[in-house]
Amino acid sequence: MTSRDLSIFNTLRPFSIGFDDMFDQFENMLGNGGLTMQSNYPPYNIRKTEKDNYAIEVALAGFNKSDVEVEFEDNLLTVKTKQVNKSDENHEDGEIIHKGISQRQFARSFTIADDVKVNGAELKDGLLTIACERIVPEYKKKKLIEIK
Repeated sequence: MTSRDLSIFNTLRPFSIGFDDMFDQFENMLGNGGLTMQSNYPPYNIRKTEKDNYAIEVALAGFNKSDVEVEFEDNLLTVKTKQVNKSDENHEDGEIIHKGISQRQFARSFTIADDVKVNGAELKDGLLTIACERIVPEYKKKKLIEIK
């Protein structure tokens, strides 16, 4: 990221109050090349399921629950593999002649806003679904200010 790109955030700072953490998060994500370093594997969708509910869907064909970890720390949700055993080429169902279903190591991270809660994860039919909910605190809800 260039200094010109970071200057966009700097020009917005005088017009906002209390967004310093958000600007710092964007600078951290974009400034160190973090977004360009992630591969396209595994593919994923982010869906808005209701007004304040979201679902992150990660395609994990060939993986089961014991192969994958989902962790959430410091506004960073990470889906990653545990150690994949590559030496197991002979299964009880027979020898693998061609391996087209990838089971490579991966780590996919998502930055989660402060007001979003991660409610849980489910792996079903090769699709990991992580449920998220935006919690709007009372002080952020719309209110009418009385003029005296």
